[in-house]
Amino acid sequence: MCVYSAWHNFLPCRQLVKVGDEITTGRELPEPISRNITLHLRSANDSFSAGGNNYRELTFTPGKAAPVALKPGRLEMQIRLFGFVPLHRMTVNVVTPPRVIPGGHSIGILTHSDGVVVVGEAPVLKDGEKYFPARIAGISIGDIIMEANGVKIQSESQLQEIIDQSGSKDKYIILLVKHGDKTVKKKVKPVLCDKTGRFRVGLFIKGAAAGVGTMTFYEPQSGIYGALGHIIADTARGRTINLQNGRIVDASVKDLHPGRKGQPGEKLGIFKGNNDIIGSIEKNTPHGIFGHLDQDLVNSFYTRPIPVAMKYQIQAGPAEILTVLRGNKLEKFSIHIEKVITGDNQGKDMIIRVTDPALLNRSGGIIQGMSGSPIIQNGRLAGAVTHVFINDPTQGYGVAAENMLTEVNLIYSKKNENIAS
Repeated sequence: MCVYSAWHNFLPCRQLVKVGDEITTGRELPEPISRNITLHLRSANDSFSAGGNNYRELTFTPGKAAPVALKPGRLEMQIRLFGFVPLHRMTVNVVTPPRVIPGGHSIGILTHSDGVVVVGEAPVLKDGEKYFPARIAGISIGDIIMEANGVKIQSESQLQEIIDQSGSKDKYIILLVKHGDKTVKKKVKPVLCDKTGRFRVGLFIKGAAAGVGTMTFYEPQSGIYGALGHIIADTARGRTINLQNGRIVDASVKDLHPGRKGQPGEKLGIFKGNNDIIGSIEKNTPHGIFGHLDQDLVNSFYTRPIPVAMKYQIQAGPAEILTVLRGNKLEKFSIHIEKVITGDNQGKDMIIRVTDPALLNRSGGIIQGMSGSPIIQNGRLAGAVTHVFINDPTQGYGVAAENMLTEVNLIYSKKNENIAS
C-alpha cells in the first residue's frame, strides 16, 4: 500500500531497486533532515544482506553501509527522524529489469485502424433552413465512417468527394459506420449547402492520424514497445483519447520547423496509413503509448539490447538522445541531464538540455514530434524526451524509463505489486 506523507514531494511512495544494488533513500531530503534520519527495512524473507549477513528486518543510517538486494520481491521501508519519529513510508520493489532495444524511429499514430471519426455536427443551410442529414440517418459523434458507397475511407477529402458525387446525381450515399462495438450501414441523402456551394451531410469529421512521434524502446522477448513518453489527449474536450483500436505506422520526416522562444517547433512527418502498419496501440497512459510490434525493431547504433536504468541510477550529467530529423535516418545527439526530479510526478522525472551544436542548429532544440526520443546515459536507457519549455526550446522534460516499463508490467505489476513473470 502506498502511504503519502508531507514528504512525498521529496520521496516517492514506491521505489524500484535492481537485484544486486544497495537499498537506500533519503538523500533527497533537506540536509538538516537527511543527517538525522534512519531507515527501517522489513521483508517477508531473507531478501537483503548487510555486512555479510542476510536479514528480514534491519535499521540503518543512509550514507553508510547500505543493505544489498538479493532477489526479486517486495520490501517495506519506514523513514524515521531521530530514530523513532515516523516521517514517510514506502514500498521497495526489488526487480530484474529486462534489456531493451532503444528506439528513436519516427512513427505515425492512427487513432483507429480505418475510416474517419465523427467529431461534431454542423447544419447544412438551404433556403434559410437548417438540415442534419447524417443525424436523421442515425449517425452520431464518436462514430467511425469506414466506407462510403463500398469504398474504404482514408481521409476527410476522400469522403467529401464521394458525398459530392452522390449529391450531384441526386442519390443517397451508403455509409458503413462503426458505432461502439457494432458496424452498421446508414443511408444518407446529401444536401446542397447554400453557404459552401457543396453537397454536405452535416458532420465535422477527422482522419485517423493523430500525428507523428518517436519510438522509445522495444522489448524483444515480449514484443512490447513504448513510445511518446506522455499521454495522447483531446485538449479541446479535456479528455483522454481511446486508442485501443489504434495502430502505429512507419513515418518519414519531410521537413522541420525549428523552435524558438515562445514558439515550439515541429517535425513535419508523412506516412501512408495502413500500408505501413508496424504495430498495435493497446495502452494510452501518462507515461506514453504501448502495444506490440509486428516485427523486431532494428537500431543501427545499438544492435543488441541494453539495460534499463533505475531512476536512482540516473545522474545529472552528459547523456544522448536518438531521433530522426530527415527521412528515416536515425541520428545521435548530445544532451545534458540538468536535474533528476524526486518524488511522485506525472512523467516529468528529469530536466534535460540540448547541448549538441548540430541539433541546435537544425531544430533549435526540442520540437514537437521528438517526444519519445530515447535518452541514454552510461549505456542504459534512462528515459524519453516528453515536453519542451515554451520559453526555452533548448530545455525540456524527460520521463524515466522505469515508469514506462512499469506501465506494461515489464518490471512489475502495479495492480498487485508482484514481479512480472
